[in-house]
Amino acid sequence: MRIFRRCTRIFFILCLFAVFITTPILLLSSHWHLGSDASKEFVGDLSYLKHRIDVQALSAVQQEEVESLKEPILNVYRDGDQSSAVSLDTIHKNDSLGQLKNFSLSGNDVTTHDVKKESQPSLPEQTLATAREKAVEKSRPKEVQHGQNVQSHPRRALDERVKEIKDQLIRAKAFLNFIPAGSNSNFVKEIKLRMKDLERTAGEVSKDSDLSRRAIQKMKAMESTLSKAGKLFPECSSMVKKLRAMTYNAEEQLRSQKNQASFLVNLAGRTTAKGLHCLSMRLTTEYFSLQPEEQELPNQHKFQNPDLYHFGLFSDNVLACSAVVNSTVSTARVPEKIVFHIVTDSLNLPAMTMWFLSNPPGKATIQIQSIDRFDWLSNKDILQKQESLDQRYTSSLNHLRFYLPDIFPSLNKIVLLDHDVVVKRDLSGLWRINMKGKVNGAVETCIEGEPSYRRMDMLINFTDPMVATRFDVKSCTWAFGMNMFDLQEWRKRNLTGLYHKYLEMGSNRPLMKAGTLPMGWMTFYKHTRAIDRRWHVLGLGYESGVKLNEIDQAAVIHYDGVMKPWLEIGLQKFKPYWKKHIRYEHPFLQQCNIQD
Repeated sequence: MRIFRRCTRIFFILCLFAVFITTPILLLSSHWHLGSDASKEFVGDLSYLKHRIDVQALSAVQQEEVESLKEPILNVYRDGDQSSAVSLDTIHKNDSLGQLKNFSLSGNDVTTHDVKKESQPSLPEQTLATAREKAVEKSRPKEVQHGQNVQSHPRRALDERVKEIKDQLIRAKAFLNFIPAGSNSNFVKEIKLRMKDLERTAGEVSKDSDLSRRAIQKMKAMESTLSKAGKLFPECSSMVKKLRAMTYNAEEQLRSQKNQASFLVNLAGRTTAKGLHCLSMRLTTEYFSLQPEEQELPNQHKFQNPDLYHFGLFSDNVLACSAVVNSTVSTARVPEKIVFHIVTDSLNLPAMTMWFLSNPPGKATIQIQSIDRFDWLSNKDILQKQESLDQRYTSSLNHLRFYLPDIFPSLNKIVLLDHDVVVKRDLSGLWRINMKGKVNGAVETCIEGEPSYRRMDMLINFTDPMVATRFDVKSCTWAFGMNMFDLQEWRKRNLTGLYHKYLEMGSNRPLMKAGTLPMGWMTFYKHTRAIDRRWHVLGLGYESGVKLNEIDQAAVIHYDGVMKPWLEIGLQKFKPYWKKHIRYEHPFLQQCNIQD
């Protein structure tokens, strides 16, 4: 009996021992089996994607490129690596898969791969994957490949990880475009999740030092996912073609945006600002509230005195004229000898007169006339025939400069200023320049490399036989904006009649572009005297790269271009030169919201 109990007890202990030993083994085996099934399911899903992509993805790429993307013949370069480039040559026109005829990697080593037709057997998958990995490894910057070189190029390394993040996102989007629409596989979910994590982690970071440690981990996870995606697409020719089409599409969009921005900037330069229109209306109302005797400007006896310093200014912009007059008078050594002759249109004549009645320019004299009073002006019909989107180029007020001897019959010399200039030095020295029998004194613009550089054939049509015979394409050009005119020599040579002749010829055939500058080059050809460049510095109305020391030494600075200082689009770094001559405390400017 004792022996039976002892055996039973031993058997029970052995059973318990067996249960404790075998249960964990069974649990581990079951867990491993479940993980293996999930892995097989994912691998099977990738295999399913691969077989579907062989037939559907490439045709989807071809259809998308035909409908929305144009494929140029371009050289595609990896961003940040100028030593290597992917050269894409002629593409098979009848190849439905869009394979490349010639694919080469240009750099230290040149490798040429001939892509066979679809009916012929392709390279083994392992060989293509290895070649692709080598190409990617070759095109990567050295700072990413070798950690020891990062310290020697700290500034460049700061940008490398940020560029790599952007490159990973671009590659991920490209892989998604290869997957058939509507696919909801595990791979699609994974790559979308990686993209979202990477975009959320990196954000608007532009420097490597701002990246968190989590962002580096997300980069590694994304690289792992992209390596999986790379196994689905062993043939890189279709991927290159897709990326090439995407790049071209992005460049087209960028070009379109630039053209639109340029159009809007030019449109803003041609329109009248709301504040300027308000100022003109208030001044006009104030002008007509005056008595007739109060509307007259003083010192009218100085208007035709040839012994004084006479300045011409043709504009319909009250604020711009005010800046020109104030800057000229404030820098003059003898302001009482200055006489300004302002010509505007009949619409702005009351506003212009009222402004200088209420804001007299110190000891200087102002004369204001309307262009509509010049009955002898005969170029209005011809100017309207010129084709130009900008009406300033075809306005009679702009072409009035070619009638100076008729407007001022009793004067011998006059300095013509544009309304977008600011005077920084005394200009009385212009009257002491020896004109040497020339009519026009101007600053030349024919020095290559200068911001104001111009050639004759930029604005004048030298394919016309008459132009090619009379003018030398290599002759030096010059600028309007600040010009000294000898009216006596002008009258002797009848240059106004010559202007009429060229204007009439230009209305019948394209001799030049619209505007006064090409007409001035032709009218004053061989009648222009070059003056010191410090008298007139151009380039403040656009990003010209003009130097500050040139501005400091200049007698007149010119805001040529569309970015005028009275507009919001004007360059802020050059506006202070103009703003210092505007009375922003004036009640009308305050009421019209024209502020400093």
